[in-house]
Amino acid sequence: MLDGSNRKGVWKSGKGRGRATPKGRQYDDAALSEIRALLGDRPRRRDLLIEFLHLIQDRYGHQSAAHLRALAEEMRLSMAEIWEVATFYAHFDPLREDDPVPPDLTIRVCDSLSCELAGSEALIDALESGMDPSRVRVLRAPCMGRCDTAPVCEVGHRHVDHATPDLVSEVVASGDRHARIPDYETLDTYRAGGGYGTLTRLRETGDWEAVQAQVAASGLRGLGGAGFPSGKKWGFVRANPGPRLMAVNGDEGEPGTFKDRYYLERVPHLFLEGMLIAAWAVEAERVYLYMRDEYPAVLEILRREIAALEAAGLIAPGYVELRRGAGAYICGEESAMIESIEGKRGLPRHRPPYVAQVGLFGRPTLVHNIETCHWIARICREGPEVLSAHERNGRKGLRSYSVSGRVAAPGVYLLPAGSTITDIIAAAGGMAEGHVFKAYQPGGPSSGLLPASLDDVPLDFDTLQPHGSFIGSAAVVVLSDRDSARDAALNMLRFFEAESCGQCTPCRIGCEKAVKLMQAPTWDTGLLEEVCQAMADASICGLGQAAPNPIRLVAKHFSEEISGMSENE
Repeated sequence: MLDGSNRKGVWKSGKGRGRATPKGRQYDDAALSEIRALLGDRPRRRDLLIEFLHLIQDRYGHQSAAHLRALAEEMRLSMAEIWEVATFYAHFDPLREDDPVPPDLTIRVCDSLSCELAGSEALIDALESGMDPSRVRVLRAPCMGRCDTAPVCEVGHRHVDHATPDLVSEVVASGDRHARIPDYETLDTYRAGGGYGTLTRLRETGDWEAVQAQVAASGLRGLGGAGFPSGKKWGFVRANPGPRLMAVNGDEGEPGTFKDRYYLERVPHLFLEGMLIAAWAVEAERVYLYMRDEYPAVLEILRREIAALEAAGLIAPGYVELRRGAGAYICGEESAMIESIEGKRGLPRHRPPYVAQVGLFGRPTLVHNIETCHWIARICREGPEVLSAHERNGRKGLRSYSVSGRVAAPGVYLLPAGSTITDIIAAAGGMAEGHVFKAYQPGGPSSGLLPASLDDVPLDFDTLQPHGSFIGSAAVVVLSDRDSARDAALNMLRFFEAESCGQCTPCRIGCEKAVKLMQAPTWDTGLLEEVCQAMADASICGLGQAAPNPIRLVAKHFSEEISGMSENE
């Protein structure tokens, strides 16, 4: 046994032994000073890590190893924690010491289905060959929520709608890389029309159970995709002891979906009042509003109007925290969003416990979608009949359909919830000139692809499941006789492959293998079905569980396209 008096400490050494510094990267004093200046007097809380990474990315155009190490020092976190978060999100550029610094300007070109139909592949080729790679970086990007103006790209933070190489070159030459803020209803205008009167009344004399009953009577269900009855959520959250929180899911990342952006760029206070009514109902101590980074104009609108609410005394300073996503589709899943708000990688949680019991920071948390809050405000102001009075094909309510693809007038259309694809195409001006209706995606890639022959099915909750699909976010993409169903399915699976968080093997490996199998001239349908079954049965969250839908539906309804030569070849 060693005598303790003879043991040498780790730092005590003779000539040529020991180390002058701890193991690992050492922080640089200059980089640490820059990080401290950038963070200012903000609290160095762990949950603000992603916000701080945004500050570095916005200021320097990338995240150098020196700055990341300095951030780790300033936040008292390990470099591994900083690095794993920075590398998880697509909108960050973390660099090792020897990595080349990216060009000052990045152009992101959407390659989702609507943009692919509108010619994004040719646009990408033209930009890659026409831009100086030392000055401009051209990247593929998933859906930017502007499918009605496809093809779309983002130059810095400025979106270019109906993009062409010449138009993009003009924007690059102009040097204007900032988001264009549309005209919208400000706080003063909204209040002049009676806005926030309902919230004020409820705060003074309201009964949350009566309001919950109103919401239930309207038939409102969660409009982010899952469709859970909104009238039940409040009671579940309140059944758990406080303090309670609210998180709003603004990560509208399902390709083909742009309804939330549509409303927020026009009537943001209708949403904000609905959000505050829901927060009041569950006695939320604070509200966290998580908005996708692909919506820079919406982020600026919300910053302005939340500040206006604080100045007007309608909310306390800091009561609503606006959190900025960083390019991760998986964060549309509620538990992954909560992880991201906490400053972590957006990995879905195993359930139970559910977020109503153990959510944000371990507290009971109410989670609502943007459009859900929009309707809560209208229901409380106009009564449940604002939804329940509308009926079509035996279905009650209204739906905001995001419509794009081969229609004459893509856009958001508010229609009865029992509308069929025939009704939706008619609302969008009919098919685009020269195109014949062939197939449609009823609710984003997760819903797969249905044939034109199924044109009498109401596009609503619970009506599409018998056909192997679901309404999801009501992102309708219309295909014509000029399009390939198998190519559309491959586009969808490539999206899932890129956006899988990688946490579970069935989804991570399944999407990758499915993409490889789908690229073959003839699909091995037996092997693909085995992959699909494993993904559907064993994936942790809805991404892997729904990813098989495009494969299965194309194999079922467009078998002639996967047996060798497609009709367009």
